[in-house]
Amino acid sequence: MKVLILTHGTRGDVQPYAALALALKRAGHEPVLGAPAAMASLATSHGIAFASLHDGPNTLMDDPDIRQAIDTNYRGLRGKKIALQVMRRSKPLMAKVFDDMADVAEAGADLVVHAPGIPAQHFAERLRVTAVPATLQPVWVPTRAFRNPMLPVRLPRALNRASYLPIKLLLRSFGGIADDLRKRRLGLPRRRGRHDVLRRPDGGPVTVLQAFSRHVLPDGLDYPGWVHTTGFWFLPAPPDWVPSTELAAFLEAGQAPVYVGFGSMAGTDPERVGRVVAEAVQLAGVRAVLASGWGGIRMGDLPDTVFTLDQAPHDWLFPRMAAIVHHGGSGTTGAALAAGRPQVVCPFVADQPFWAARTHAAGVAPQPQPQRRLTPDGLAAAIRQATTDPAMTAAAEDLGERIRAEDGTGRAVKILESLL
Repeated sequence: MKVLILTHGTRGDVQPYAALALALKRAGHEPVLGAPAAMASLATSHGIAFASLHDGPNTLMDDPDIRQAIDTNYRGLRGKKIALQVMRRSKPLMAKVFDDMADVAEAGADLVVHAPGIPAQHFAERLRVTAVPATLQPVWVPTRAFRNPMLPVRLPRALNRASYLPIKLLLRSFGGIADDLRKRRLGLPRRRGRHDVLRRPDGGPVTVLQAFSRHVLPDGLDYPGWVHTTGFWFLPAPPDWVPSTELAAFLEAGQAPVYVGFGSMAGTDPERVGRVVAEAVQLAGVRAVLASGWGGIRMGDLPDTVFTLDQAPHDWLFPRMAAIVHHGGSGTTGAALAAGRPQVVCPFVADQPFWAARTHAAGVAPQPQPQRRLTPDGLAAAIRQATTDPAMTAAAEDLGERIRAEDGTGRAVKILESLL
């Protein structure tokens, strides 16, 4: 079957969908991954067909106001104002993204799999095929077990299910763009429920894939039968990837180091974060591999106990680390869990505090270290605990075995095959 996979965002928003595409390809299907042009190598390095999309809101990542808002998790009046500004500025950019997606969809497909924030159900409706939303965070399907992870306020348990309503309202903010697209490009009429990604055109529930592990979620899950929590989706290292001579030599030169990387989460002062990390590593007395990512960390002169790199495949690098220090994105969290290594989670924004809390609750990470309150002493103490606590190491190894056994992409492929 030909499967059109549509997503957008930064690397962490795209890589799991590339992993699904690879699993589909290996199962004999024809996946096409539509994502921002900068992410092409995630697909092409594995021989996956790739369709380039406009960069859209990614072009806003270097805006100083947005970086400051990320620093504070959009807290306070200024943070809320910036969030509204981001939404307004994103609309015309997303219109360009949706137009590109419409172009890609014209080639046809037997199935459309999409990030829930992308209203790709309209393309599936035009093609008269099934749309399958595939989510990387547990924020789309309501549950009584926990509140919406995107909601940064505490609520009584009785309001947990209601806390998922704002996500629907967020999608409706793009309703005008989607309606224009339906009329102008797709020739589709207005209909009731057209913007609900969890409902088919006939009103019935869709099949939902959740690309994370039930082993990390709270107890008492009450997801309906049409929701499948498959396990994390991991993209392996490209077949021709090898570590640099310098990285290999550093790893062989001493005890297992600590990985430190915050992905594409870049705040207003990456130099400050770099100074905190450098001092914390020294205080903790550990060697470190520092991933600079998308500008989230900048460091000056470094001792020979710290090795810097842009990035390396997590499935190769993480098992070789003593502990993983990261921002709490779902993809990095899953990779660290699969590696069976203890973690130190330093969340910025969105669902990251949720994953930080869940890894701590699972016994594989110390107390979260939020970025806005990050100090050398606090980070050093967390690193020492992660690298020296036998119980935490044992918990991480045990949970890692269960995470790896889920085979998230394999389960997802079987579910998709059952739909046709």
